Amino acid sequence: MSTDNRTHDRAHDRDTGTEPAWLLVTRREVVSRITDKSFMIGTVLMVVMLVGFIGFSAWQEERTTEVTLGATPDSVAMAAAIEEAAPDVDDKVAVTVVELDDRAAAETALREDEVDAWLHPVDDGWELTSESSEQESLTEVASAVVRQQVLSENAANVGTSVEDLEAGSTVSTDFLRGDAEKAAVAQAVGFVFVFLFYFAALIFGMQLASSVIEEKQSRIVEIIAAAIPLRQLLAGKVLGNTALAMIQLLIYIAVGLVGLSFTSYKSYVPALSGPTAWFIGFFLAGFIALACLWAVAGSLASRTEDLQATSTPLTMLMLVMFFGGVSLDGRSQVIASYIPPVSAVVMPKRILAGGVEWWEPLLALGLLAVFAVVTVWVGERLYRRALLQTGGRVTLRQAWSSAE
Repeated sequence: MSTDNRTHDRAHDRDTGTEPAWLLVTRREVVSRITDKSFMIGTVLMVVMLVGFIGFSAWQEERTTEVTLGATPDSVAMAAAIEEAAPDVDDKVAVTVVELDDRAAAETALREDEVDAWLHPVDDGWELTSESSEQESLTEVASAVVRQQVLSENAANVGTSVEDLEAGSTVSTDFLRGDAEKAAVAQAVGFVFVFLFYFAALIFGMQLASSVIEEKQSRIVEIIAAAIPLRQLLAGKVLGNTALAMIQLLIYIAVGLVGLSFTSYKSYVPALSGPTAWFIGFFLAGFIALACLWAVAGSLASRTEDLQATSTPLTMLMLVMFFGGVSLDGRSQVIASYIPPVSAVVMPKRILAGGVEWWEPLLALGLLAVFAVVTVWVGERLYRRALLQTGGRVTLRQAWSSAE
């Protein structure tokens, strides 16, 4: 921005009052959207879905699965062992044994849903027969108990113990970077971070671009341009949509953390506060950069139908960010965590997993901030030079080289 332009903007602010024009635009964007029913309904629905998902997950974790296991005379002893040992294998599975006379009685009980599965010996071990679908929880418990029982019998036959037979056979897991104990939680929360960024940038970006097109197509922008500098119009639109996105994000994060505190993962809530704060910082820098580009996409179009073409590079970039944030791992993830704007979703995932040096998020956030500054500068130039051009879609080259 030239010195003359900055002087003009300051003089304009003095002429129009004490409040800067960009602040007026920002307030208008926020107020018009917050009072919009579709925005409120969408936010409430998302919160309800989030609460419902967390509530259902918590209910599933606490729910005990009750299964009935049919046993013929040749399997009663093993079935009784499964019934007794089931709580030790999985405290969410309760097994009840139903004694059956023979194979025909077992098949009849399965067809009439009197039992969930029938346990019986076969040539190479034991088999669980069900009516049409596998009883996964019962299968896991039965497999563990049968294995232990058979090992104990085989060990006794050769004069040794199960402990001696299993000595040295344990396989544990560890990570060079991070804490293995919270790896699963970090992976799940990391996906939520990536999805929230993608969702917010896409929804608010499309709405920002559409509002720019509407003002341009209706020629209202010419009246606005006569009243305030276009760079302040752009700043107000970007900041207004950023504020709205941040409000939604904070609501979702608050609901998510509170909901998580009512599940079996509540011990991880304090550990998630730091990575969540980092994510908010990366979200802010990345969103501002992308919001400015969405405004440019809107300014390049002359009709709503043109938006698909002008926004294609942006949507492709966001897809790269989404799939990169979800699928990258190892060295490629480390490299991507420093490359803007992908770093906005990849670095928070690395922070969640642990093993990140204190300077790494600072460096990545600094690079992302520099990227945002450059993007805003380039976007502001393209926006100003394309916004008032009508008569067809404006190319990037035309917008960049046209006179102001």
